[in-house]
Amino acid sequence: MRDEVREFVLAQLVDMNYDVEGIDDSTTLGPAGVDLESLALADLSVRVEDKFGVRFSDDESEQLALMTVGEFTSEVAGRVAQQV
Repeated sequence: MRDEVREFVLAQLVDMNYDVEGIDDSTTLGPAGVDLESLALADLSVRVEDKFGVRFSDDESEQLALMTVGEFTSEVAGRVAQQV
């Protein structure tokens, strides 16, 4: 599941016109990494929520920006697993 989430996240970043070359699991989503601004991070979160049926609270947006791609994909995969 984690690989599926990671592939989806990277595909969405490409769709949002971000360069994913060189992005790995240790790349942060926010500054000094992918550099998603708050609106782009919210867009990515909504896309993930719609695809995988998970929810992120408004309070989590700052935490998401600090996560790495690996941490984010693990978090989403973990939430999906809890729904089963």
